Amino acid sequence: MPSRQRLTPADRRAQLLTVGARLFAARQYDDVLMEEVAEEAGVSRALLYRHFSSKHALFAAVYQQAADQLLVETRLDPADSLAEQLIQGMEVHLDYFVANRHAVLAANRVLAGDPVIQTIMANELDALRTRLLAVLPLADGNAREAVSGVLKSWLVFVQVLCVDWLTHETCTRTQLRDVCVGAVLGALRPLLADDPAPDWRPERPNATG
Repeated sequence: MPSRQRLTPADRRAQLLTVGARLFAARQYDDVLMEEVAEEAGVSRALLYRHFSSKHALFAAVYQQAADQLLVETRLDPADSLAEQLIQGMEVHLDYFVANRHAVLAANRVLAGDPVIQTIMANELDALRTRLLAVLPLADGNAREAVSGVLKSWLVFVQVLCVDWLTHETCTRTQLRDVCVGAVLGALRPLLADDPAPDWRPERPNATG
């Protein structure tokens, strides 16, 4: 066990979250043991349980931190085109999904019916929908309501498709990203006065590859 360091409660919690995130990313949820987390962090199990009452509580805190960070890193800058904003947001999320495959699959498969984890994911999707609505040119309240419904359904579609892709990579990462971006652009076109991305085209696979 590493030598124990004196840390403030906030710093200790941050350290435990870092260790937990690393282990949940590296292994399936059922294979991560709280004893290992304590050992990796160089603390006693009693101290670990003072911060997190169970493995579920630790995972929920790790996933909440990840969701918060993904929102920070998803820029949605109106100075960019809508397609550029969507691509940037998809790349940020795909980076996380690929690097944390086991954690994402745990949240969406192992803990699929867990209300705490589902609330974390639902809150992130709602925040993303609100931010997307803010950068779209909407004529009136009716258009906003219609677009909001499309975005809500699209975000769930992206979530399901990406989780399936993590299990069975039936296409390339770029193709997955462009399917997701193309789906929402196509769904929004009938609802907006102007084409939201008239010049965007998905990348084509190499004809010889």
